[in-house]
Amino acid sequence: MGEFFHTFFAAPVGGIVEAPLFFLEVVIGGLMAGVMYSLVALGFVLIFKASGVFNFAQGTMVLFAALCFVGFLEMGAALWIAFPVTLAIMVAVAFVVERVVLRPLVNQEHIILFMSTIGIAFFLEGLGELLWGGDVHELDIGLPDGALFVGDILIQQNDMVAAAAASIMVAALAFFFHYTRIGRALRAVADDHQAALSIGIPLQQIWFIVWAVAGAVALVAGIMWGQKLGVQFSLSVIALKALPVLILGGFTSIPGAIVGGLIVGVGEKVAEVFWGQALGGAIEEWFAYILALVFLLFRPQGLFGERIIERV
Repeated sequence: MGEFFHTFFAAPVGGIVEAPLFFLEVVIGGLMAGVMYSLVALGFVLIFKASGVFNFAQGTMVLFAALCFVGFLEMGAALWIAFPVTLAIMVAVAFVVERVVLRPLVNQEHIILFMSTIGIAFFLEGLGELLWGGDVHELDIGLPDGALFVGDILIQQNDMVAAAAASIMVAALAFFFHYTRIGRALRAVADDHQAALSIGIPLQQIWFIVWAVAGAVALVAGIMWGQKLGVQFSLSVIALKALPVLILGGFTSIPGAIVGGLIVGVGEKVAEVFWGQALGGAIEEWFAYILALVFLLFRPQGLFGERIIERV
């Protein structure tokens, strides 16, 4: 037992001292993965702020968008055709969701809205399998492959490009939310549905816009993850790694989604490399959820979330 705790606490410190460049390489890899987690988490944040409900279907939206995109490519469509067509499909999904599911449920309990997103998730997963089959689809959009040395640090080129694309998307969403008229209306809706309606903010339009933006986020995330891992049904599970990101950062905070994603990305990479042998490996699969559990015990609102005080 003593040897276990010595390995657990000394391994990262030893890695920094004995091989600082290797430790930095692991951290950079974690930051790149973290940006991808942040991108998916932003889709959750947008919908949560607009409706106050956790969108369980966001992971399936990532899968469905990636399936449609790679399906069009396999049919012979060019990249510049497949992307806008798939984006149009995700906008159409947002329209149907708002019109058929959300509009009849205005002012219903949040648990009802949450259950509706579970139904949306199963529907999209079944529709994706019906249209494109259940096989693993290889996705190649021409991102550079192989490794690149920056000084003495080894970086995977496709991870670097994916992280750059995700960073641009994250920055654009942050700007959209904080500095545009629609973003301000979205924040008003998030604070109080009835008050927003009373001053003329169209709730249904806001819901459609945020679901459409979440669909665009899902498409970019699906392409990036699909390029790396192949387009397969496990993508929806990978996308749910955004849940611990939200718990760390706070469900209503865009900066929280970004910081939480970076913490999870770096944490799981460092844990896998330096603690994997001591704990039997595969730490990367569950580390984020254990970290989220610790936050729920000591800071349930997350790093950037607001503490909710209810008077009884």
